[in-house]
Amino acid sequence: MELTNIILGSVVTEKAERLKAMRTYTLRVHPSATKVDIKNALRRHYGVDPVNVRILKTVSKRRMVGRGKFIQKRESERRALVTLTEKSKALDLTSLSS
Repeated sequence: MELTNIILGSVVTEKAERLKAMRTYTLRVHPSATKVDIKNALRRHYGVDPVNVRILKTVSKRRMVGRGKFIQKRESERRALVTLTEKSKALDLTSLSS
């Protein structure tokens, strides 16, 4: 998998903003990305040194409409919680380098 397509963006929630104070960043990642791929992409393209990568899947939120019919309110996605070292600089997703 190409390393530039792994990180899709950041997650902006209250919990994600609280975790930034502890140098843990929440990122949306490609569904088939592994922990090793995420670490390599962060090292190569963003110049940060991750210590720990945890991955979680969010399930889609569905609502029942009528008799047995569902609508999907939110897509399922895959997130990564990335903890950086103390000596590493802050993660800035706007500064992509090749």
